[in-house]
Amino acid sequence: MTTAKRYDSVWDAVEEHPVEAENLKVRAALMAELSVYIDQAGLTQAQAARRFGVTQPRISDLVRGKIDLFSIDALVNMLSAAGLHVDLTVSPAKAS
Repeated sequence: MTTAKRYDSVWDAVEEHPVEAENLKVRAALMAELSVYIDQAGLTQAQAARRFGVTQPRISDLVRGKIDLFSIDALVNMLSAAGLHVDLTVSPAKAS
């Protein structure tokens, strides 16, 4: 009988390299915040696009979770355009 390996995050499970997994975690969190903002503000994709300074198809990609299409820079720019502030916390990685 084999024991299943446990992961702290889905990104740790799907990405072999810890550096890329960390990048995915950050992008996923930023995308989630933007999606919540759009929902709470009651914005259409077109309205969100104008507010964030991007195209409507870009918002569609965002709300569909197409993480591979977004850089951290692009997501931070969209959050800033929405009038949101990003706080950063850095902590030591857990030993594996």
